[in-house]
Amino acid sequence: MALSPPYRKAQRLLSEWLEAGRTARRQVFAIRTVIPTLDANDKHRLCRWLAWWCVAAGERGEWLLGRIKRLDAALGISTEMALAHLPVGVGLSTVRDHRKSA
Repeated sequence: MALSPPYRKAQRLLSEWLEAGRTARRQVFAIRTVIPTLDANDKHRLCRWLAWWCVAAGERGEWLLGRIKRLDAALGISTEMALAHLPVGVGLSTVRDHRKSA
């Protein structure tokens, strides 16, 4: 499977943004400019990839879906839908019902 250059760029920018402790405005602007350049298949792949990021972060006690929704509402909704379609036992309930340590 060959990934398109806009998809690779969006994935790289989003991974840097999700891993960073602080967010620079230029990062958000760059992400918001690359998202509209994605075709429907790339957006679907990206949302599924983000859904897995949310699951991984939920296991660590983090909540990424809210950040994604604030970044781009449509991307956040699509990511939430992708979470609902993950395999049984994984998904939005795993992300929402994480236990915080004392």
